[in-house]
Amino acid sequence: MATVEYTTDGHIAVITINRPEARNAVNGDVAAGIEAAIDRLEADDALWLGVLTGVPPVFSAGADLKEINAGRAANLGTERGGFAGITKRERTKPIIAAVDGPALAGGTEICLSCDLIVASTTARFGIPEVKRCLIAAGGGLFRLPRKVPFNVAMELALTGDPIDAERAYHFGLVNRICEPGMALSTAVELGRQIEANAPVAVRASRLVIYAAMTEDEDTGWRLSGQGMAEAMGSEDMKEGLTAFIEKRPPSWTGR
Repeated sequence: MATVEYTTDGHIAVITINRPEARNAVNGDVAAGIEAAIDRLEADDALWLGVLTGVPPVFSAGADLKEINAGRAANLGTERGGFAGITKRERTKPIIAAVDGPALAGGTEICLSCDLIVASTTARFGIPEVKRCLIAAGGGLFRLPRKVPFNVAMELALTGDPIDAERAYHFGLVNRICEPGMALSTAVELGRQIEANAPVAVRASRLVIYAAMTEDEDTGWRLSGQGMAEAMGSEDMKEGLTAFIEKRPPSWTGR
């Protein structure tokens, strides 16, 4: 059985880390599998977004420490995608993390690499690397302060202790919180809300939102203008206006 499974549900790709015997820890196969799944999502015009999850009861324990101890740390990532094949990966389509159970160390960094996070009440998030004389080098140290208050990020980094789903939701790290076992279905439900919108406009909006975290307003205006031009030049723009006038749901093509 594949260590990363790939299925589709309408316009949504579901990517599942399937290594529960190792707490879904990331090894070379998992990293390559996630990168390949993102490749498929990006290349398929019929798919507009993805959901990334892990076989419960753990989302992911992060890097496989046995691999690191054996001197194979380089295998835990890919050249293009970075750790787990996702942390450095440039892409255009949204991905929602569906978290049932702990997402620790690299597991949290995988979540931070996604665009939205849905978590059940069994979820926990943290970067405990300092407890093993490591650091969260998969993006956790600079992405956390962008998602939660500075002092909370500092506490997570220096103590290595996790926060539960409720606290993560309170600080805005988590978008939706749900009952145990419901993270995937809740993430797909959130995905349906995105799926209802024009894919071209969703991708362009996502790009500007990310730029807002690091770029100045001039860049924001430029990217917003480019996004509007792309949306207005698409086939779906006419469909969106026509559907509004005819008072019916639009039928998007993604073009």
